Amino acid sequence: MEPFYPLEAYVCDSCFLVQLEEFEPPESIFSDYAYFSSYSETWLQHSKTYVDKMIRMLGLDGRSSVIEIASNDGYLLQYFMEAGIPVLGIEPARNVAKVAIQKGIPTEMVFFGTETAKSLVSSGRTADLLLGNNVLAHVPDLNDFVEGLRILLKPHGLITLEFPHLMRLMEQSQFDTIYHEHLSYFSLITIDKIFDTHGLTVFDVEELPTHGGSLRIYVKHKSSNDTRQPVSDNVYRIMTKEAEAGLGRIETYLTFSEKVRSVKRDILKFLINAKESGRTVVGYGAPAKGNTLLNYCGIRTDFIEYTVDRSSYKQGRYLPGSHIPIVSPSRIKETKPDYLFILPWNIKDEIVSQMGHIREWGGKFVVPVPKVTIL
Repeated sequence: MEPFYPLEAYVCDSCFLVQLEEFEPPESIFSDYAYFSSYSETWLQHSKTYVDKMIRMLGLDGRSSVIEIASNDGYLLQYFMEAGIPVLGIEPARNVAKVAIQKGIPTEMVFFGTETAKSLVSSGRTADLLLGNNVLAHVPDLNDFVEGLRILLKPHGLITLEFPHLMRLMEQSQFDTIYHEHLSYFSLITIDKIFDTHGLTVFDVEELPTHGGSLRIYVKHKSSNDTRQPVSDNVYRIMTKEAEAGLGRIETYLTFSEKVRSVKRDILKFLINAKESGRTVVGYGAPAKGNTLLNYCGIRTDFIEYTVDRSSYKQGRYLPGSHIPIVSPSRIKETKPDYLFILPWNIKDEIVSQMGHIREWGGKFVVPVPKVTIL
């Protein structure tokens, strides 16, 4: 039987951490992982820009050590390697990690936490730069993970982490970003408390456009006396924005459900009107967020006939729950649909650029979140 699980987000009325109940252990989710970072040109460019910035900022060279947690297929570490900087990836999904190893990127196939950190330190591995992009939300034991970061970081080293910003998620009704693989959802208010508990200081933060709005935090040891890294005004500015948005009040979180129901009605109205007008709708992408959206809205092949994805690993399969078939993007030219429904809306600009040829037959793009928009 195809398994279904409840999808309910809970919020702590003390620290305002938003979490899901855990139904599947990480070993079940990540043993054979379907997401390969290198298929997104947008994400590769984002990573290259980050690498160039960190090399300049920290003066990294052949004597430095860069360690990435959840390094996927080596999408980011490849750029440090090209610059002659020693790297190590930590990636529990064996099928993905093997792709990185084939590229020549040293990769440990293990889940990260205090035990992994202690093992690496005992073997002489510590980090000048320790990074993790979109991994913190996946961690079932936050305290163990953050303590592992503290252990693995050199005394004057730097941690950077990127994660979707809870404030943007709520403002933009990005309910499809909530799925079982993401166990936690963070504001800077909450993140600062977590790291402070483990003897680490969030001294700077950037707002990024990725994944509908993300934060990149910069973290150091509390004991570090590096005067080049004072606590930035950015930290206070974003915390103030969060407070003004009500993220320090439980009532704010309780109003989110009605906003989500409104988006659902908006999506269904569009699809019903399109079908009643004799228009064809197909999907683009097979992301995890798309499965939340489709299953919550009750969308099946009666509304979206198929979806396409560039990843050959996903082609020939079906989206869970909705059973919408996943095929190659070449099918678009063959069937000439009226609408291309973009499921990974966070990279809509890249998709519109790639698939611009649908305009030749009058095809249009549909972005479902935060409200249905036709391009």
